[in-house]
Amino acid sequence: MQSYLGTIIAALAAAAGALFVVGVAHRITRRLGQRSLLLTGLAQHAHRAFQVAATILAVQFAVRFTTGYATGTGWRQALLHILVLGVIAATAWLVAALLVVVEDTALARFQVEVADNRHRRIRTQVVLLRRLTIAVVIILALGVMLMTFPAVRGIGAGVLTSAGVVGVVAALAAQSLLGNVFAGLQLAFSDAVRLGDVVVVDGEWGRIEELTLSYVVLRIWDDRRLILPTSYFTSKPFQNWTRTEAAVLGTAEFDVDWSISVQAMREELRRLVENSELWDGRVCVLQVIDATGGMIKVRALVSAENAGSLWDLRCLVREHLVAWVWEQRPTAMPRTRAEVGDAGGGQPWQWVPPRHRPQTAGGLADGAGSDDARIFGGSEDGAARSEAFVGPDEPADSRR
Repeated sequence: MQSYLGTIIAALAAAAGALFVVGVAHRITRRLGQRSLLLTGLAQHAHRAFQVAATILAVQFAVRFTTGYATGTGWRQALLHILVLGVIAATAWLVAALLVVVEDTALARFQVEVADNRHRRIRTQVVLLRRLTIAVVIILALGVMLMTFPAVRGIGAGVLTSAGVVGVVAALAAQSLLGNVFAGLQLAFSDAVRLGDVVVVDGEWGRIEELTLSYVVLRIWDDRRLILPTSYFTSKPFQNWTRTEAAVLGTAEFDVDWSISVQAMREELRRLVENSELWDGRVCVLQVIDATGGMIKVRALVSAENAGSLWDLRCLVREHLVAWVWEQRPTAMPRTRAEVGDAGGGQPWQWVPPRHRPQTAGGLADGAGSDDARIFGGSEDGAARSEAFVGPDEPADSRR
């Protein structure tokens, strides 16, 4: 009884001493953390794990040095074995907490919450590497804990001899899981998609909210969440609107009658976007892209600094130009003609001969040379876009 009582007192004293030392270290770390982001992270995330690991380790040393090998061998070995398992688990917890601290410290140097984020790639890689490392730490900790049992060590040779067969079976059984894990690592280092990117997947437009080793969470524009396996982004095509920059282009298309004044509509579009804070000042183009079926299709191309502003700007362009056609050009609304009788009756919807030719000898039609009528030219941005879409020179033999 005296031996048991001494062991208990020594264990309690060791635990109290460990808690006291950890508490003092925590206070010092918090005070010094006012000047250091790393120390602040250690005080917030690693305190509990360090406290548990230090306490269990101190109790283990107390039990080991206050009990003899010949006295109470059975209960001593069982208690020490339990304490060893606790030390392994607490150490793994401490390592995982330190990884979180390192991640927070690394990400704090980069601005990741801005609209045009240049550091999403680094954030994605750090988050995925931290999660992968934590998974490896947990697996290693479980393996070390199992190796503390003599029975497990005894069958180790047999396990090693059949490791090839077991590995093949496990690979076949976990083919999908392993595929997603490798796909997650590929996404982290290939820079194809990152946290915060705006993407279009299966017709759904949203932002990458969470990226793990097995799945990707896409926050759709209406606050729904689309959960996709990481292998989807390595095996199927998708649109990434913010891979290089957040600024994007968007269109608004209209079917109107042939009697529309394209130049007047172009000038109205320019007036609209110049008075809107949604436009970033880069692209404002209106072109006739089709003229079949008794109507012409007019497309307005505008630009904005991000996908959200572009969506609102496209809706604004549609709403305004529809109202403009209705109020200012009612005869240009889409219609099907079926005229019987005299075509020169002077009615508003009847065709009348133009007062002047739209194109003079050696000249261009009204508005054909305007910057607002050219996507691939007319401005520095248009010239750069033209160079980007120019293909290789055509060989001389290909024209024969």
